[in-house]
Amino acid sequence: MNNLVQRVIDVTPQWQPCSALEEEVASVDVLALPTNPGPIEFEGDLGDAVPWQPGEWHSFPRINLADLRVRGQFGGRVTVVGGTW
Repeated sequence: MNNLVQRVIDVTPQWQPCSALEEEVASVDVLALPTNPGPIEFEGDLGDAVPWQPGEWHSFPRINLADLRVRGQFGGRVTVVGGTW
């Protein structure tokens, strides 16, 4: 079954997953909005913080969104668009 994934995440200073589900595998484009007040950090595979500048985006084929964790300054936002095809 194919499902559309479209969401805006309001980031906080604490790590939060990009999915409320325990497991949600999808192919998505992730964008740190260009209007963000500063960099957004994603948790890297070794647990380190990987900063994305405002306007930076990347494509992820078949990623578990529950494992993709993000944090940043209040007012920062991330969009996630794709699907489970």
